[in-house]
Amino acid sequence: MTPNEVLEYAKSNGVKQLDLRFTDIPGLQHHISYPISELDEGAFEDGFGIDGSSIRGWAAINESDMLLIPDASTALIDPFMTQKTLVMIGNVIDPITRQHYVRDPRWIARKAEMYLQNSGVGDTAYVGAEAEFFIFDNIRFDQDQHSGFYFIDAEEGRWNSGRSENNLGYRPRYKEGYFPVPPTDHYQNLRAEMVETMIACGLNIECHHHEVATGGQCEIDQRFDTLVKSADNMMTYKYVVRNSAQKHGKTVTFMPKPLFADNGSGMHTHQSIWRGGKPLFAGDGYAGLSDTALWYIGGLLKHARALSAIIAPTTNSYKRLVPGYEAPVNLAYSRRNRSAACRIPMYSASPKAKRVEFRPPDPSANPYLAFAAMLMAGLDGVLNKINPGEPLDKDIYDLSPEEMKSVPSMPASLDEALNCLEADHDFLLKGDVFTEELLEAFIDYKRKNEADAVRLRPHPYEFSLYYDI
Repeated sequence: MTPNEVLEYAKSNGVKQLDLRFTDIPGLQHHISYPISELDEGAFEDGFGIDGSSIRGWAAINESDMLLIPDASTALIDPFMTQKTLVMIGNVIDPITRQHYVRDPRWIARKAEMYLQNSGVGDTAYVGAEAEFFIFDNIRFDQDQHSGFYFIDAEEGRWNSGRSENNLGYRPRYKEGYFPVPPTDHYQNLRAEMVETMIACGLNIECHHHEVATGGQCEIDQRFDTLVKSADNMMTYKYVVRNSAQKHGKTVTFMPKPLFADNGSGMHTHQSIWRGGKPLFAGDGYAGLSDTALWYIGGLLKHARALSAIIAPTTNSYKRLVPGYEAPVNLAYSRRNRSAACRIPMYSASPKAKRVEFRPPDPSANPYLAFAAMLMAGLDGVLNKINPGEPLDKDIYDLSPEEMKSVPSMPASLDEALNCLEADHDFLLKGDVFTEELLEAFIDYKRKNEADAVRLRPHPYEFSLYYDI
């Protein structure tokens, strides 16, 4: 919609409130609301003022004033608010220079799209991300100087929980939750409600199903879209999933690995590049790929260890990225093989369906930064014709130790991932998409507030291991 169309849309729908949203560097969405009378055509030029210093990883207190400029193309009606509310994403602008704020993740994603167009490789990057999540009944956690705990209560859990009713019938066994019909799949109705709400918000949904883990692990698949739009859609997706669950007295987490001894949640990301309305990844090479697609895979694999800090950006991410839980620890590519970091889906022979699925990302990632970083790595592969090596069509987890020596792997911790990003990030700086200043702020924030914070605290299991040492 154009600004005028948004104003007419708000009037014809009886909108009472305006809600402007934006995303911080770690990936949490924020919002500020106004009476709809505050929105006029001038607001799409002049914007609304906010304090940027109170947002994680953003401006210092002495340069805190920021503007949110509504993006009319993102307008939708909030499906959860009591008062009819119009939602739009705001682009973050420096009020002095009137330039885009360099730490606005959405601006970074937009710059990645522009870099692609200027590179001569293609004009459109399509992204389709599959974010998995868990639905729990209750979550409790706390940490202080002398105690620390978490407690998960899930009606699908295989454990005896704190619920008064502990009937273990029709609950998925560990690693056996893939595609069972109700009543073993407890959340068919809730997922269907989530899907209908997403469709009402403008998302294009392909399917939904129970995932492999017990404890209510689910997946709802969106249709691919352009890079920035896909990141916008992922933020709406998370908002709808969380609020739909909340409405039914449930709680959702996108943590990569909330349950010990069961599968974690990934965000497998399908990627392709097009030019002039034609797909560039289809060809007569391995798995029906073009040279462009193979070089793109070469870039993803070459920079995967650096990418890990952005696409698997939490300490918990590296509880998921371990062998034995279908997680792509090893950096290789293959058709159909889900144990490889890069998989080439073979469902369709259509050139339009030819794409690369990169499997290490998880849903704790900021989608704007993650999608942009993966595109930059892939483009580096294309522009430098990086050979991805030979495909690995065996089950990677069945390889001998000798065979495994030649297969590189993902980092084992967030600390290691941040070190890799420090050592290898020049490909992100091309076209001024990412900046040194932004990456330094990201690494510093993650080290201080997450990696070091977890490293300094005793772990509950350490008491089992060492109390009587």
